[in-house]
Amino acid sequence: MQMTRSASNGEEMTMLEPGHVSSSSSWSSAAAATKTTTTMRGPRPFTWTGPAIVLGTTTDWLTDRAGFELLESIAFSGVALNMVVYLGTVLHGTTAFNAAHVDTWNGTTFIVPVIGALLADSYWGKYNTIVASLLFYLAGLVLLTLSAGISPLRPSPCEGISCPPATGKQFSVFFAALYLTSIGTGGVKSALLPFGAEQYDVDGSPEEVRRKQSFFTWFFGAINLGIFVAGTLVSWLQQNVSWALGFGVSTFCLLLAAAGFLAGTAWYRVQLPAGSPLKDILRVIVASLRKRNTRLPAADHGGLGLHEVVEDGDLQKLAHTKGLRCLDKAAVKGANDNEGPWYLCTVSEVEGVKILTRMAPIWVTCVLYAASLGQMTTTFIQQGMAMDNNVFGRLKVPVASMVSVEVAFMLLWVLLHDAVIMPLARRWGPAGSAGLTQLQRMGVGRFLVVVAMGTAALVERRRLQSFGAGRMMGIGWQVPQFVLVAGSDVFCGIAQLEFFYGEAPVSMRSICSALSFLALSLGYYVNTAVVTAVSRLRPGWLAPDLNAGHLDYYFWLWAVIGAGNLLLYMLLAARYTTKQVLQSPSSS
Repeated sequence: MQMTRSASNGEEMTMLEPGHVSSSSSWSSAAAATKTTTTMRGPRPFTWTGPAIVLGTTTDWLTDRAGFELLESIAFSGVALNMVVYLGTVLHGTTAFNAAHVDTWNGTTFIVPVIGALLADSYWGKYNTIVASLLFYLAGLVLLTLSAGISPLRPSPCEGISCPPATGKQFSVFFAALYLTSIGTGGVKSALLPFGAEQYDVDGSPEEVRRKQSFFTWFFGAINLGIFVAGTLVSWLQQNVSWALGFGVSTFCLLLAAAGFLAGTAWYRVQLPAGSPLKDILRVIVASLRKRNTRLPAADHGGLGLHEVVEDGDLQKLAHTKGLRCLDKAAVKGANDNEGPWYLCTVSEVEGVKILTRMAPIWVTCVLYAASLGQMTTTFIQQGMAMDNNVFGRLKVPVASMVSVEVAFMLLWVLLHDAVIMPLARRWGPAGSAGLTQLQRMGVGRFLVVVAMGTAALVERRRLQSFGAGRMMGIGWQVPQFVLVAGSDVFCGIAQLEFFYGEAPVSMRSICSALSFLALSLGYYVNTAVVTAVSRLRPGWLAPDLNAGHLDYYFWLWAVIGAGNLLLYMLLAARYTTKQVLQSPSSS
């Protein structure tokens, strides 16, 4: 298993402090030495084996194999999509009990990746974090399958209207399985994406940029293909054949994924953990506060006079950037040559904190964007329930299946994005460019979700008019809004994965990648807050009988929120300073 430290090459150089190496420089070198054991040798040439195992595809993309993300997505979605149904129909929980516990579990599942990312970046490394998480994951799924298949672990079936609730022991076994699964999937989600991206070369060539861009695209596609399979095949098995069989399919998929992942160990490039990044952030903040009265070098000196460890080739060097100059004071040398790590930081450490500071406002717009997407599984479904779900005369389409339709369109958008849109953007863009930038694609996604909300409002207005005329509007009219949401999710979802990974300091890639999941989790809470506020201030918009309400006004509200979020994002993106790498780390 080859150990490498990966980074991107940058073009701009910053001027490093000349002269002898200070005691602080010696401390930085010593600290770096404790983070990794270095054995110099040439890096292994890039092969498709590692990324193929992570994605679940072979190197020629023509035939599928038992790969990780596709199978893991089927396993997780096979539990998550039907959990509320299982709680109600098998464990006989009340509506309020079921909703509360499903929300709590979902919140936990999307917060755990942040904890897993801290462990991956600071102590265990991504590979070890994935392996350890798989143990929790498999234990949870096996216990869940047993709880559904063994009679003493579930209540008796309903007899007429009498449904005996699950006992405390039965609930305990079920929730123990559920939260073991949550810990496992959280750990996998935190480390798998950055681990897969690290399998690529770090030379920064256009060909390598395209390879990594395709990886993020197909990683996103694998997630959604897994959701589609679980939402159709696995859900059907659970509700029509056996819950134990459905959960067993999820367990078997994860077992295959784990076996394939472990079998590929010899081909992986593994980046070693670099110590706690939170400590480095605190050091920069403390040092800059202690030196708040220190005079900085002139802004046009390009970083001349700021401290950097010149001889340490094992850590990624970041070029000095303008802006947030208050943090630069942490890298200004004082009169004392024996300044410790909490008094003097390197330019690269300061730039890492600058990156996080610049990313934070962009991340806030991701939370609002995720809240807009939440309409797809809530108000879009409620709108469909008030429409005629018969298509082509006799075919009756379940309203909830429109979400699966959205996933199918999303997969088509993934193909269009990777095979048509991005190649055209590269052809028409500057020579050697990667096509549309990450920030540009995130902007396109935010624009499309505004159009989708406006389309949903227009459809709802026409539906109300049709109802007033004594007709029911067909559910097929919802297809355009689902297509637009699918396109928005592809453009923004893929670009966000790339952005938070690519812009993050090397030591914080897992943590920053986990921010996407945290934004999704908080988006649900924002959506809930908006629904609560509208229900109190404008109760007629979300009336129990949609035919007597104005759901179209609610959709227009979200269109306005999305438009405001888009304008805020455009202002932030225009002022955003991208990461500039000064020196790539050596291989070990």
